[in-house]
Amino acid sequence: MSGTMDHLYLQVADRLQTMIEKEVIRIGDKLPSVRSLSKEQGISMSTVFQAYYHLESKGYIEPRPKSGYYVRFSPRRLPEMPKICRPVKKATEVNVSDMITEVFYHLSPDDVLRFSVAAPHESQLPAAKLSKSLIQAMRSLPANGTSYENLQGNLNLRRQIARLSLQWGGTITEDDIVTTTGCMDALTLCLSATTQPGDVIALESPAYCGTFQLAESLGLKVLEVPTNPVCGVDLEYLDKAIPKFKIKACVFVTNFNNPIGSCMPDKNKRELVRIMNKYDIPLIEDDIYGDTYFGKTRPSSCKQYDRTGNVLYCNSFSKSLAPGYRVGWTMPGKYKDKVLRLKLNHSVSSATLPQAAIGHFLENGRYEHHLRGLRKMLHMNCLRYQQAIADYFPEDTCVTRPQGGYVLWLELNEHVNTIELYEMALRRKISFAPGRIFSLQDRYNNCLRISYAMPWNKQVDDGLKTIGKLIRQMSS
Repeated sequence: MSGTMDHLYLQVADRLQTMIEKEVIRIGDKLPSVRSLSKEQGISMSTVFQAYYHLESKGYIEPRPKSGYYVRFSPRRLPEMPKICRPVKKATEVNVSDMITEVFYHLSPDDVLRFSVAAPHESQLPAAKLSKSLIQAMRSLPANGTSYENLQGNLNLRRQIARLSLQWGGTITEDDIVTTTGCMDALTLCLSATTQPGDVIALESPAYCGTFQLAESLGLKVLEVPTNPVCGVDLEYLDKAIPKFKIKACVFVTNFNNPIGSCMPDKNKRELVRIMNKYDIPLIEDDIYGDTYFGKTRPSSCKQYDRTGNVLYCNSFSKSLAPGYRVGWTMPGKYKDKVLRLKLNHSVSSATLPQAAIGHFLENGRYEHHLRGLRKMLHMNCLRYQQAIADYFPEDTCVTRPQGGYVLWLELNEHVNTIELYEMALRRKISFAPGRIFSLQDRYNNCLRISYAMPWNKQVDDGLKTIGKLIRQMSS
């Protein structure tokens, strides 16, 4: 019965949300009273209260004392979207700036308001249930988990991951999976298996700064591919660039890219796989944000359309469950044997206990329940942060509208240097990620990435208000 009631209040909330988004009900309009909507819809007052509370938590409506509920926000008043970057003329030698190191240094201090961290807030992690799984794993493993794990990884964990792959249309078995120490380790193994020092690889532009650091460590050159903030990589440009620049591999975040938030439509994913097969080069697909979608279904992956083993799929639980456990995995297709040899040489095996604990957590059906709560919180945060940016930042600010993930990408007036802005904000104990660190070119100097991982509260609101004031000072 309770499940039906939950579904009913969400149906009511979704109908009202659609009317607000289409501006049938406009900002400032009063909503029907709880009593009148209850009578009109033939539902309980409790269901109406739940629907209104749901819309209030997403920032769409607000209660006014002794007056009722009013519309406070519509996505139609959000700022414009950022522009797509210009194509580059050549692949670039990687020389990562000290700025990346400085931003990463300020990820951990507790006294800094960290809009720079694109990972789940500790308040949203199921720490107690994970601890139970860890204890259970320790009890069930030989020698209490002190022995080396199998080279390919914990069997139960691989089996549970294979089951998860059904959500995005995968037909994967545990034998297709190799566990790793986080997603970056998976990317390292896959890039090492598919490239040689001096090779050119293609990345999105802007791209996650950690991937630049990885490319530098492997002696690779990078071609930055223009990327649309909604649908991802410009495939027409990529198709021409592969032979022109002699690209040997592509590394793309296909779902809710960091930092721009784009998500490739299914038809684009199919076309990307076709292009990779046409030139017989590997696609290393980073799908670390795929589980953090806001819609009703999980987006697919390129791996779903892979029939040749040319897609090396990488993922981890760092952005969805337990960042500190460092449990990741790859499905490296036809490169599996090479990846296993590299893993043996690189680390012998992955940590035993964290793998077994997450395998136990998944096996007991706790993961999807946890994800539902996390996704709901992230979606609400995303809307709240977008509203605050619309309220506090200059009118010429452009901001993305992601449908999942953790980050917003902002484009400010071209006269605002976000490295200078970062230094000003840091003196006020606020950190974000300047746009310049997401490219090897001299670009994105007026852009920044803000994570909406922190639950909405007054401190977050004040922090965004402060950044907005600093931007206005720099623009004047």
